[in-house]
Amino acid sequence: MVSKVQIRSQFDLMNELTSLLIDELRVCEYSKAEYYQLPDINSVDENIIPESIPVKKLTDEIGHRAILNSFTDIYKKESLSSRVLKRHPGLLVLKNADVAALTSRIQQVNKAKAAFKECVLAIDNNDARFEAVHNAVPNLITLAAYRKIHFQSESPFSVRFTWMHKHATKTLTKKMALEMLDKSAGYRNPRMIDQQKWQSLVAQEQMRVASLGEKEKLRIRRPTRVSPQVNVRYTAENRYHVSAALPFILINPQPDVKLGTLPDYQKPESHPRKKEYDFLVDRLYLEQVDK
Repeated sequence: MVSKVQIRSQFDLMNELTSLLIDELRVCEYSKAEYYQLPDINSVDENIIPESIPVKKLTDEIGHRAILNSFTDIYKKESLSSRVLKRHPGLLVLKNADVAALTSRIQQVNKAKAAFKECVLAIDNNDARFEAVHNAVPNLITLAAYRKIHFQSESPFSVRFTWMHKHATKTLTKKMALEMLDKSAGYRNPRMIDQQKWQSLVAQEQMRVASLGEKEKLRIRRPTRVSPQVNVRYTAENRYHVSAALPFILINPQPDVKLGTLPDYQKPESHPRKKEYDFLVDRLYLEQVDK
């Protein structure tokens, strides 16, 4: 069993290395420091999916300070949501930096983050894990602490930002889906005044799933909150994208590298060719994998 001391020890190492990185970045020369400030989400609004997200661009010294501060934003704040994590998109372009030393430091931080995550996840039971972590490090948002710092030291053709729509997927058997619906039947749905109607709805869902073959493959494909991404391109074929949950660090790029900014988000209109999903259970986003 992982102890409180082990969790705290691994956390302290991660924290110490992060502080060293911040100190080193603070004295590095930079040609661009842009931080794209997103609105805070309070606990009351955490279940609302936004139609639009305004972005406030902070630049130069203010942007640089915001970028450095973002690497230690890992604790709960009063009245703000701890379920919908604050994201910190930004771009720090360094010049005349010691590539080997800085790359090594960022890799050390990321390795310590991965080790801390591994230490926490070694506790199987969710409740026990929550209690152990928050006894060791009160008010910590573990998912924020896990975040990897992305960087690039080989000059690309371009670095741009975009908004990405993702889905959280989970594969289920017919038996697992029916067990999930059995649990639903016993819940009280606050949105439905009539509990009898709620149970009737769940019964219809159970019938639809029960009518499937025993070997039918099912999955939950739940849309998640839109999130900012960094797109790094070398050629049309050689490109990749990473999360912009933390600022992206570009080390000593060529002067002609093309740099983009994060635009405001506006929910797109439904495209006529976009696939319409025929869910078995709409409220759970439950669908057949092969239809």
